[in-house]
Amino acid sequence: MNKAEKNNAIDELVVNLKEHQYVYVTDSSNLSANANNDLRKLLHKNGVRMQVIKNTFVHQALERGGIEWGELKDTLKGTTALLFASNPKAPAIAIKEYRKNSDRPLLKGAYIDSDIFIGDDQLGTLIDLKTREELVGEIIGLLKSPAVNVISGLKSSGNTIAGLLKTLAEREN
Repeated sequence: MNKAEKNNAIDELVVNLKEHQYVYVTDSSNLSANANNDLRKLLHKNGVRMQVIKNTFVHQALERGGIEWGELKDTLKGTTALLFASNPKAPAIAIKEYRKNSDRPLLKGAYIDSDIFIGDDQLGTLIDLKTREELVGEIIGLLKSPAVNVISGLKSSGNTIAGLLKTLAEREN
């Protein structure tokens, strides 16, 4: 790879790192070519893109792009595969599913919306993360619940002001 090709690879990595809010750093060493292909298929099925890349390229891309990874930079040792996703927990779910039959890939760390998770023991935490859509759904459900109670109280009490007062009084007790 000549210098121009290296610079192009680093520039492309800068774009990928800036485009994706969710990046996992993994170690997929010791996987055979067939196992690596199976892993890539599973990741692709879950909307995750995998890129095996030199650690020096990642360091240069972070520096060139002005991207702050903090302690996550320290995980860039040995074989590194970056997983890019648009869903924060999709890579973690795919890794867990794949590891039912293998001990790899290992999670070195993850960059999730400016938060940093270090170590393979964080895989469970990342799986339990709620997506933005899940959080919005829970908030809407919580906000909707009191209104539904008042409306059902009105309907059951004959739609009168007395019925409304009775419902509110029962609610306080």
